[in-house]
Amino acid sequence: MVVNNFVFNKIIKPYYGAFTGLSKEVWWLALITLINRAGTMVIPFLSLYLTQNEGFSLSQVGWIMTAFGLGSLLGTWVGGKLTDAIGYYKVMAFSLSVAGVMFVTIQFLHGFYLICAGIFILMAVADMFRPAVFVALSAYSKPQNKTRSVTLIRLAINLGFSMGPAIGGLIITGLSYGALFWVDGTTCILASILLLWVLNPKKAKTLDEVKNTHPKSAYTDIPYWIFFVGLVLFGFTFVQYFSTVPLFYKEIHHLSESQIGLLMALNGFLIFAFEMPLIKYFETRSFSMIENIVIGAVLTCLSFVFLIVSSWVGILIIGMILMTFGEMLAFPFSNAFALKRAKRGNQGEYMALYSIAFSVSHIFGHNTGMQLVDRFGFDNTWYFTAGMAALSILFLFILKKRLRSEALET
Repeated sequence: MVVNNFVFNKIIKPYYGAFTGLSKEVWWLALITLINRAGTMVIPFLSLYLTQNEGFSLSQVGWIMTAFGLGSLLGTWVGGKLTDAIGYYKVMAFSLSVAGVMFVTIQFLHGFYLICAGIFILMAVADMFRPAVFVALSAYSKPQNKTRSVTLIRLAINLGFSMGPAIGGLIITGLSYGALFWVDGTTCILASILLLWVLNPKKAKTLDEVKNTHPKSAYTDIPYWIFFVGLVLFGFTFVQYFSTVPLFYKEIHHLSESQIGLLMALNGFLIFAFEMPLIKYFETRSFSMIENIVIGAVLTCLSFVFLIVSSWVGILIIGMILMTFGEMLAFPFSNAFALKRAKRGNQGEYMALYSIAFSVSHIFGHNTGMQLVDRFGFDNTWYFTAGMAALSILFLFILKKRLRSEALET
């Protein structure tokens, strides 16, 4: 009986409490995001599709993936502008519905340049959704719940990305790549229909509407640019876990694909199990948002230091745990800071710049990491990566000092 009470009071009750108090609109938005992200099952298999079905070389696939990244960058920027001009609801509805049609269409494009153009346009349309969904999230959340609301959306994204590849692999095996595009497009359209049904402005309740008569541009906000650079540097560090680190597992520690998959799955499991309670706990501490992001960046930096200091295979698990807890702190609190700062000006512009920081990390991080491994080996790459994380922490401390001076002036 004592054990049962302890489990309920110390584990179940706090976990349940982490999810309470969020608006039904936030929950609907999380479900729409889950459907949308589970549907983006084409993405993990895109390189395989391009090499096996279309017969492209790895060099050509590299350029197509560059078009992918550039389209994402443009879409995020345009999405922010449109969100400020016509509102988040219209942008989300347009992005989901048109991207759904384009996912179906992309399978009928053939030839290197045509596919480059198609992928570029597809991602430009699909990633208009990103700044719009953050602004919507801010509108549907009470100020005290914004970090947890962001965390719930992250849970939906992670769960969707976990489901998508598994479902996609079954579809390819059982049917074809063509069926994958049809399912992907259909899920986007279903998400848009759900959006129109449950989050119509006539039905959805806005809890934190921002009306700024003299909005400031994100592009003239110096502290926000310091924040942007810090995010790019942190993002560079983070993306290595999805490109160079799996190679390290394979080539240096000789793990099998299934073992690597289990190690990567640990990341998703920890996020699903602990992120909401962790955020709930840190929200009650005396740390500022920037200090929480710094803690996350320090943990991520340490994960690479651990990869250097020991050749014991168990260190890989420790590194993954450190990185995951770093991610769980850095992403929600950085997003919450961006939402708070966005109230100064054009929200779409601010949230677009936030998303662009990670687009830049993806465009340059993967390729740079691969080149460093090829030329200088894994250990030197981890030194460089840890150094980038340390530089990110430095920029965050500069930001903290700048914000303190800003507060004294006002």
